[in-house]
Amino acid sequence: MRSRSRCSMRYIGIDIGTTSICGAVIDTKRRRIIASITKDNRSFIRTSRTWERIQDTEKIITTAENILTSLLRKYPNIRGIGVTGQMHGIVYVDKNGNAASPLMTWQDGRAGLPYRKTTYAGSLSAATGYAVAPGFGMATHYYNIITRCVPKNASSFCTIQDHLVMRLTGANEPRIDATNAASFGVFNLRSLRFDERALQKAGIGAALLPKIVPSGIKAGTWRGIPVYTALGDNQASFLGSVKDICRTALINIGTGAQISAYTERYAAVPGVDTRPFPGGGYLLVGASLCGGKSYALLHQFFERTLSFFGEKDPGDIFDLMNALKIGTLAERLTVDTRFAGTRTDASVRGSISNISMDNLTPEHLIVGFCDGMTDELYDMYNRMPKTVRGRVRSLTGSGNGLRKNALLRAIVKERFGHPIRFTLHREEAAVGAALSAFVGSGNGDFLSAGRMLSYENR
Repeated sequence: MRSRSRCSMRYIGIDIGTTSICGAVIDTKRRRIIASITKDNRSFIRTSRTWERIQDTEKIITTAENILTSLLRKYPNIRGIGVTGQMHGIVYVDKNGNAASPLMTWQDGRAGLPYRKTTYAGSLSAATGYAVAPGFGMATHYYNIITRCVPKNASSFCTIQDHLVMRLTGANEPRIDATNAASFGVFNLRSLRFDERALQKAGIGAALLPKIVPSGIKAGTWRGIPVYTALGDNQASFLGSVKDICRTALINIGTGAQISAYTERYAAVPGVDTRPFPGGGYLLVGASLCGGKSYALLHQFFERTLSFFGEKDPGDIFDLMNALKIGTLAERLTVDTRFAGTRTDASVRGSISNISMDNLTPEHLIVGFCDGMTDELYDMYNRMPKTVRGRVRSLTGSGNGLRKNALLRAIVKERFGHPIRFTLHREEAAVGAALSAFVGSGNGDFLSAGRMLSYENR
């Protein structure tokens, strides 16, 4: 009886990323992952159109189903399946629920092509009053309407994770939650609905728009196991990382960098995204374009300097950089790490200042770059409402750029004034999807789901 009870509290989460697809089994009684599988997402389709970034929908579905089958073979007593994945991109579906197109990913640039003295995305933004970037599903759909590229047999469109839910459950029409729908653009964040009036001004009818449903509701079954509506991967990652959602901010530093915090009420913050959170409320998300890439840029500079002077590699340069202690440095450099601009101004460039006769050293550059990465996130965090910042008591960290860099962790803790912790697992989005299934099956709500998480002891 004990073994059967333990098995009955297991859930699977599937995360469909752009470059990999991950499945994870969580045991909510033991509060940890007990198995995970990650496979490369080898579905990109070669095309002569340089701006096109499309993936083979069937390959993605097959890979996800194979992961599910493998996990279920080892852990047959699963109570529910949750799904998440890459937001913004769209796949058209027909009236039978099958894919009518490839997945046009968030990286697809068709809406960035010139149109009416601007771009397709720019034209859509002007017509609707909503800022919509190339790669956002509604901008992609707008381009397809104008260029007559919408498949003739299309009855609707959705994200790839929503389509996986359809295929698993045998549904013939997509039902998506607000976390995914908002990522398409032209979405009213207060009413949590597409702004159909604004879309009509741009010539986009409501006929193909997917139906919006609450997060974490049962969509059907797969092999007798309940399957729940999909989440956007940003919200799933937050859910799968943060134990105390109302009093913790999440800092992710990988290739890019983000700072995220929860708020019950809608807030519009310049330079910060407001995104629906499952079950109610919103995530405020500040995103840096460079993030960990700026630290990699400094690493590359050191490598090229050594090569220029004919020196051999002294070992792992990253290890040497990360081992530096900040307490030994005086008169820090001021480094602006916005080397690739910002999401609102692509023309912004980075800089190094406060240079004296004593601080133009490798050590000061390393600390300065870590300061700059942290300061950009802290500036975004500082724009969030005082009511949000005032209740934050700790930070949760994710991403290898932060996990593997003790120096950066020390600077983040110093700047934000809060301790930083990491989950035992690194499959945050897949875990968040599994927790969505946990909530959907009647176990509490999204705000309390984080109690199932366990943290590292550092």
